[in-house]
Amino acid sequence: MAAPGTPFDARTFLRTVPEEPGVYRMIGADERVLYVGKAKNLKRRVSSYFQRTQPSPRIAMMVAQILRVDITPTRSEAEALLLENNLIKSLAPRYNILFRDDKTYPYIELSGDEFPRLAYHRGAFTKGARYFGPFPNVWAVRESIHLLQKTFRLRTCENPVFQNRSRPCLLHQIKRCTAPCVGLIDKDAYAADVRLAARFLEGRASEVIDDLTARMHAAAERLAFEEAAACRDQVRVLQAVLARQFVDSRKNEDVDIIAAVEEGGVTCVNIAMVRGGRHLGDRPQFPSATAGIGTLDAALAFIEQHYREHELPAKLLVNVPLAPVRVLMDEIRDKPCALLAPRLEAEKAWMGMAENNARLAIVARARDTGRAEMRLEALRETLDLAEAPWRIECFDISHTMGEATVASCVVCVDGAMKNSEYRRYNITGITPGDDFAAMRQVLERRYGKVAAGEGVCPDLILIDGGKGQVSSARSVLADVGLESIATVGVAKGEERKPGLETLVFPDGRMQNLAIDHPALHLIQEIRDEAHRFAITGHRAKRAKARIGSRLEDIPGIGPTRRRNLLASFGGLDGVRAATVEDLCRVGGVSRKTAEAIYNALH
Repeated sequence: MAAPGTPFDARTFLRTVPEEPGVYRMIGADERVLYVGKAKNLKRRVSSYFQRTQPSPRIAMMVAQILRVDITPTRSEAEALLLENNLIKSLAPRYNILFRDDKTYPYIELSGDEFPRLAYHRGAFTKGARYFGPFPNVWAVRESIHLLQKTFRLRTCENPVFQNRSRPCLLHQIKRCTAPCVGLIDKDAYAADVRLAARFLEGRASEVIDDLTARMHAAAERLAFEEAAACRDQVRVLQAVLARQFVDSRKNEDVDIIAAVEEGGVTCVNIAMVRGGRHLGDRPQFPSATAGIGTLDAALAFIEQHYREHELPAKLLVNVPLAPVRVLMDEIRDKPCALLAPRLEAEKAWMGMAENNARLAIVARARDTGRAEMRLEALRETLDLAEAPWRIECFDISHTMGEATVASCVVCVDGAMKNSEYRRYNITGITPGDDFAAMRQVLERRYGKVAAGEGVCPDLILIDGGKGQVSSARSVLADVGLESIATVGVAKGEERKPGLETLVFPDGRMQNLAIDHPALHLIQEIRDEAHRFAITGHRAKRAKARIGSRLEDIPGIGPTRRRNLLASFGGLDGVRAATVEDLCRVGGVSRKTAEAIYNALH
């Protein structure tokens, strides 16, 4: 390690760095980690930081503070990625730019079944299925699935429904499905439709149109005029979709457009996606910390993080200098990708839209941030708090006459709901309908862990209830040593009308706010979300209990057969709609048992 005030000897250090994948850590004064990164080639990546010119002032500032670089070679780039993620979470380096998004990008899935299913997909991939995307938003996926249904008529139903159909569904009647569930199309013909749909999703729309046109002519020559007409309709649908694009390159190309824009000290990176020449929309992203982050730094960070998880397109358009992006691309690219600045008219139009949408996103974010700050400040004044409550947690209890009691905890951070931190709690071991005991139990479970250092302590706790619930809450908080947390009850108004809520304080005070008070609007939003989250969980738990009890009451139906029945028919409604013959097809169900099930449910 260099002595304080001594520049880091990069040349000597780089002689010892191997050309292997791994993770590097830039260390500054007081052993503070400045930056954590991963590399496919450690020597090449680390040496890029010590060139004579730096791509941005931010990087130059970081390099000037480096006193030591630690490296950890790994066996593969995948291991380096996992290690980098763990280190960033635990060390929180100052110069790492993170783009946080609770939602993953949506995809279109073609399942690996004998008759593949066309479906919307978000999350981990399933082995054997094919995935197309990512798409920038749900709308783009839904529109594409609707188009594929109209054109290729692939099934979209889930397997339990597909396997137990005895007659075609409504989608077949309106010409959105060829009904493979009841054998109205053979396996080879369906597979041909699947291949055409896959080629269309890969951006080869012109090839698909050519194939359908050839199929139409062949059918006409055989005098199979109905088949020819069907092919003609498919071609017209595809041509109409391709022709109505607002901006169309007239080429079957896949392009990502990345526009980094900075206004008023806020930086936004907007990614727009073009697939098969069709502009599918865009998605703006904001880094977790914006202070001192320029457009180049933000773009580089976004490109590295985004293309770790998603394939590179054939072409990438950016509105920042190409040289530093090209250095980064050499590290992350796994297939050929043309990196360009917009030149053609269509490319300039795409980039112009992406930049404009980024600016609009910045304006909307500033408006929402200002509104949130105003409501939090109003709440601080109303509750006489020393500071605005950065983190608010709200609890609600839901049950039906004491049945299937569920408690919810929703979290609001900086005035915005934090869905990823919501939690539900199944309440057991209490007298049915005892809301006070239910509230005590959920708070003990929640804040017992917080007191032990296993969670984040809120600045304010909202309780959906009156004096009894607030008293229970204060008792629990005192027991775990967190009585300093501000706690307020939200009692429902007369006839549960919005705007008539009463705030209940631990000292017995009660307060009503004006119906247009910003603090009341924030409290209502959080309380309503807690109620929605609780009642959704309660209904699911109650339905599960009732479904189980209905089937358990039938002689000869144990846990295994009950699971098989529910899985085969997709739930109790499916079991109830099944015929005796349908029930007999389930493993382990004899005709006698099937008749007993049918009679019990009708």
